[in-house]
Amino acid sequence: MAAPSDFAAFRHEARLRNGQPVLIRPIRPDDRRRIVEAFHKLEPETIYTRFFSFKRELSEQDLARIDGADFVHAAVLVATLPDGTGDEIIIGGGAYTVLPRPDGPRTAEVSFTIEEDVQGQGLAGLFMRLLIDIGRQCGIECFEAEVLAENPAMLAVFAKCGLPMQRRTEEGVVHVTMDLRPQAAAAT
Repeated sequence: MAAPSDFAAFRHEARLRNGQPVLIRPIRPDDRRRIVEAFHKLEPETIYTRFFSFKRELSEQDLARIDGADFVHAAVLVATLPDGTGDEIIIGGGAYTVLPRPDGPRTAEVSFTIEEDVQGQGLAGLFMRLLIDIGRQCGIECFEAEVLAENPAMLAVFAKCGLPMQRRTEEGVVHVTMDLRPQAAAAT
């Protein structure tokens, strides 16, 4: 199993489908302002599909994920673009948080937020592939996600990730479970 320090210098340079270069890296404490700015640029529909409610501000609990990203209990990656002044603009994030379950496989809830201008450009799929790799290295055996049934784009990302998947729909919410264990992936 990988140590958390193994991911401190993680950097992944990629290109979106439209050719736009992006840098994917772990979230840092100095990203707090960037996360708030990115949130304020989101459309209400995007906020609703991510949080299952409309909200105008991120809560302290939401922002605590920045400091809690230790690659033991949680991993948070952000996609950034240079802003022309030497700083970065966050255009998306992908994360997992380990669920406190003493029995059964080590499971984490996975989530994504992608800025509307880059939705459909492959960023969520890229985050998914990176989080699968990091999760496996950190001993995660399953990912779970709650997705609104009216969010087919996110459901498609999970369907295309190549992991064995189970889906259950209840009251308009699709509960997705994906098995990260190598033997499960080889069986599909």
